[in-house]
Formats: sequence, structure tokens, C-alpha cells
Amino acid sequence: MSDDEPVMLITGASSGIGAATARAASQAGYRIALAARRTVPLSGLARELGGPDRALAVPCDVTEWEDQQRLVASALERFGRIDAVFANAGFGAKRGFLEESPEHWREMVLTNVYGAALTIRASIAALRESRGHLLLAGSVAGRKVVPGSLYSCTKWAVTAMSEAARLELHGSGVRVTLLSPGTVATPFYDDPVGGDQLVPEDVARAVIFALGQPPHVDVNEILVRPTIQEF
Repeated sequence: MSDDEPVMLITGASSGIGAATARAASQAGYRIALAARRTVPLSGLARELGGPDRALAVPCDVTEWEDQQRLVASALERFGRIDAVFANAGFGAKRGFLEESPEHWREMVLTNVYGAALTIRASIAALRESRGHLLLAGSVAGRKVVPGSLYSCTKWAVTAMSEAARLELHGSGVRVTLLSPGTVATPFYDDPVGGDQLVPEDVARAVIFALGQPPHVDVNEILVRPTIQEF
């Protein structure tokens, strides 16, 4: 292990886009700090990616500030640096303002919006130090209004958060990228579009593309849909 090898921190890393991104980043030479609430798959992924020298699994509820602080502190203690952060944790809800429970709504808004903001807050000093890269998981639903979708509202908030972070970090050398996928073949969607959808690896490639640009190039948003998707 070399201390010069970059380090990427990923929330929501136990499955789906987070896990696929962890694998892709590991193959690209990153050491990985993995965060999620589900500890069993998280620990398994850390072992898959090379164990303690290459991957660190940290149980984390992104809605808890203490968890986020512990996550960043653990990554810095293990690896000594953080070069990229992917605020990826999130989940959805059925469309309709009479659907789902208020409790589900509350947890979704806290995870998708407040949790992403806490990830920025916890990691911003380390990213400034490394002149690193902040990435946020947005959505096509954060660019187009979806009827009755509070989830869409949360992703509009993340779209704004990405630009707010970019403006605050201007001049620091930190790059900011919003990843806005369409429907992805994961358990996230209960009513996906028909036909061939994106797979998590498609989004992971977009992440690696943004990370791989020269330091003077800041890819601020990547919006990627399955070819079949109209919305």
C-alpha cells in the first residue's frame, strides 16, 4: 500500500450504485472508505476489495451527524487522506401525496437531503486539504417535475445543493459533480421503465469519467438515461 494512492469515501455503499462505484474506483486505484447502515454486505464488500489495506467498512446512518463525523475521522485515521467523496445514500417513495406514510417521507427527506448536506459538512475540510472531488447522487427526477413525487422534490434539492457547494468551494481546487441517472435496474425502483435500463455499473463509469479529468476540468453534471427512457 502506498500513502500516495487516492482515497474515495462512498455513502450508501452496501449495494446498487454505491457498491458498483466502489468496485470501479478500486479498480482505478483508489482506496475506499465504505459507509452504509447495512453492516453485513458492507463488510463483505470491504473484504472483496482487498481488506483493511484497501477498503474500510464504517457503519453509518447519514442522518446522524456523529456517524458522519466518525466516518470521516475513521477514513483519515486509516488512510491519511480523502480525495473524493460520493454522497450517494438515498431512497425513494411512491408517487402521490396520499401515498406512503409521513414517517417514510420524513426518513426519505432526511436521508436524501439532510444526509447529503451532512456528508458535505463532515468532509469539506479534508477535500479542501486534498483539493479533491465532491460528487452527489442526483436524478433525472431532480431536473424534471414528477407528478406527486416528494422524492423528485428531494432530488431537486440535491441539484441545488451541488451548485451551492460548487460556488462555496470555488477557488479551493475542489471539483463538484452531480450524477443524475434515469431509471437504474436496482431494487430502488418499484415501477421502472420497460426494456433495457441502466445498470449500476453504467453510473459507476460516469463517476470514474468525472474523477479522471485533469485538475483544471470540472464536470459539473452528468445526466444519463437508458436509451428507451423518454422522461
